[in-house]
Amino acid sequence: VNLLSRGHRKPLLKDFATTGTIFGFRNGRVFLAIQEDPHCLPTFIIELPMLTSALQKEMASETVRIALESETKTSRKKVLEEFVWGIYCNGRKMGYSIRRKNMSEEEMYVIDALRGVSMGAGVLPCKNQYYQETEGEMTYMRARFDRVIGSKDSEALYMINPEGSGQGTELSIFFLRSH
Repeated sequence: VNLLSRGHRKPLLKDFATTGTIFGFRNGRVFLAIQEDPHCLPTFIIELPMLTSALQKEMASETVRIALESETKTSRKKVLEEFVWGIYCNGRKMGYSIRRKNMSEEEMYVIDALRGVSMGAGVLPCKNQYYQETEGEMTYMRARFDRVIGSKDSEALYMINPEGSGQGTELSIFFLRSH
């Protein structure tokens, strides 16, 4: 049953924070999904050119900055509508990725399973036993982000730590279009 396709619901959270989900198989690549409402499909999903285990090692540090840079010459569309991205993590070039138009069955399973989760991290049971044996467990981190739109060519997401918590990793995600 696809619970994401139901009609519009009242939001559980009163503010308008963006939801970001980082997930991937332990032995596979990591995905980034951005949702305006956790009950709706992501407006942006991309497979990052880095292993989940490598990102988890980066998350052990106090600050993680992921930059997605588009080299498209046009500025007729919003920066998050671009398709080809150069990916950087803490200043190191990781490679290139292409934004997805449609989600795979496994990606849809993760987003659907986390529909009621506003923030947290953990492991999801694999839908397919083959993936469990070859790729390892499906890990995720889901958080709410402050979204800052600088211009048509730049946006940033800053992870919101739980109230009263000055601890934990500081995660920022930047979307830039260089001309």
